[in-house]
Order: sequence, then C-alpha cells, then structure tokens
Amino acid sequence: MDDQTPRSGELWSPEAFEAAIRAVGAERYHDKHAFHKLLHGGKLNKGQVQAWALNRYCYQEAVPRKDAALISRTHDRALRREWISRIHDHDGLGAEKGGIERWLVLTDGLGLDREYVMSRRGALPATRHAVEAYVHFVRQQPLAVAVASSLTELFAPSIHRERIVGMLENYDFVSEEVMAYFKRRLSQAPRDADFALEYVKSHATTRAEQEACVAAVRFKCDVLWAQLDALHHAYVTPALIPPGAFVPAA
Repeated sequence: MDDQTPRSGELWSPEAFEAAIRAVGAERYHDKHAFHKLLHGGKLNKGQVQAWALNRYCYQEAVPRKDAALISRTHDRALRREWISRIHDHDGLGAEKGGIERWLVLTDGLGLDREYVMSRRGALPATRHAVEAYVHFVRQQPLAVAVASSLTELFAPSIHRERIVGMLENYDFVSEEVMAYFKRRLSQAPRDADFALEYVKSHATTRAEQEACVAAVRFKCDVLWAQLDALHHAYVTPALIPPGAFVPAA
C-alpha cells in the first residue's frame, strides 16, 4: 500500500471518493447491456423498439415521484430549492411541458396509444418492480445515500448522444422530433449530476457513508440493468412475453 492509498476504514479524499463513484459507471452502466447495443445498432424491429419505449415510460414516470419523496424528507431549504428543478424538468412548469411529455411524443411517434402507455398496463412485471424499488430506496435510505443514487446521471450524456445518432441513423420510423427528450437531457443531466456529486462529497463524512453512497450508485445501475434484462428476455430471446404485457403487432 502506498502513502496515497487510504487504509480500510479511513475517509476517502474527495478525489478518491469521486473516482470510486465513477468506477461504478465504467463497470456497470447499462450502455454495456446487449439490448442497448441492439437498440442503438439498428438491430431491433419496430415492435421491439415500441416495447422498450413503453417500458421505459414507467421509469420516466417514477423519477419525479422519487424526487418528490426526497424533497419531502429534508429540512434543508437549499437542497429543496435545487432539487425541485428535477420535478419541473420531468413534469413541466408553465409553458414548458417537461420530459414526460417529450417521452410521450416519442411513444406517439412509434405508434403507441398514449392512454395505454400512461396506464402502464402493458409494462413488464420486472420493469414495474424495478422502478418502484428505486422510489422505495430513495424514500428509505439516509439522505446522502438517496442523493447518491441519482449519480448515474454522470454517465448519461454519452448514452444519450449514442442513442440520438444510432436511432436516427438506423430506424426510418424515428424522427428528430421524437428524439427531443434525449437532446434536452444532454444539458439537464450534467447540471443535476454536478450538484448531486458535490452534495454527496460534502455530506458523506465517514468511510461507511462514502461506501454506502458508492453502493447506491451500484444499486441504481442494477435498477437500469434489470429493466433491460427483462426486455431482452421478453422480446429478443427466448421471447417469452409475460401474460398481460405488451405484444408487438405481427
């Protein structure tokens, strides 16, 4: 062990703490999943892309609920003032319709019935359980750990850029208009991630708290990965769609 490496139980430096968080993304972020490689590479048919968009709506719809749960727990006015912008980003505010509406423009463009998408009736059971596990995690965990679970946003811009290029290039049923959600997140995600990272670095004050924050990023990566596992199993191979879930047109 060199002089710069903290011993077990010692507080990580801010730089080492951030490096441990970023290492989770390098290892576990869902851009490495086989389903995403198929999606971005133009290897899916329209029904499979519809299934992805419909199931992902469940996650989009859950995000402002988990953010509201976090805000309800804190007496820190500065945190509430900052964090509420995330709800506005997704639900909209005034003339700005928000990210959930942009996601519904995507599902509209893919030919899905909006009411059916919003009902979440056709979502896979694993999708619904994964996103509710995320909401529950944020509601129950210590505040710094709950904030840390949002830090997959550190890794999001690269996957959004890849998705925009890959889907526009490879699918004739995808247009610039329906990709508006991802284009907006190219600026929103870095802003949110920068604030959350600084908050976690300043509020995780013991090695155990730091390690719990890193584990929270792993948990969030697992939530995202599990959704793609379910999609791949149901709609790619062996294509076993659960009863009641969305069935693409033949």
